[in-house]
Amino acid sequence: MPSHHLPLLLAAYQYRFGRDIEAMCRHLIDDVAVGWEELGTDLLDDAPPALVAALTGGERWPSRTLDHLVTPDGSPPVRMSVTDETADAQDMEWGYVLHKEGVEVVSLLHEDTGPIVSWSIDPRTAFNDHPTAWSCLDPAPSRGRQLNSAPGAAPTKAGTPRVSARR
Repeated sequence: MPSHHLPLLLAAYQYRFGRDIEAMCRHLIDDVAVGWEELGTDLLDDAPPALVAALTGGERWPSRTLDHLVTPDGSPPVRMSVTDETADAQDMEWGYVLHKEGVEVVSLLHEDTGPIVSWSIDPRTAFNDHPTAWSCLDPAPSRGRQLNSAPGAAPTKAGTPRVSARR
């Protein structure tokens, strides 16, 4: 969901990766054999403690990849390409495409493209999670306010995020 993934991605770009989109793409895409199960607070390394607290409520949880999967025939898992059919089969609801100017948020239930959220947006911005709000024809939807603090627990999984890059 955008309210969980966008703040992590924005803060990671701004702080952990020092606004270096290539380094961020290497970490999130190239260095992962299969994909991500969950993005964690390790993406907030080097972010100011007040920002980390606002985004996480003080909780910490690790990023987890899908690289530990075992296939039925015992062969190593491979990265799948995401198509409309595989997104539906995997219950994927959201896609995140990294661009030089920002992260494109795609509601996979409604469109194949979405608005781009600028990398300069404050990660504490409260983003709308309703899929129809993320039309490629409209600006990125936010609730017009910034978060003072986030819920105390790690968010629940609402479909595996798709993270890809178009460079």
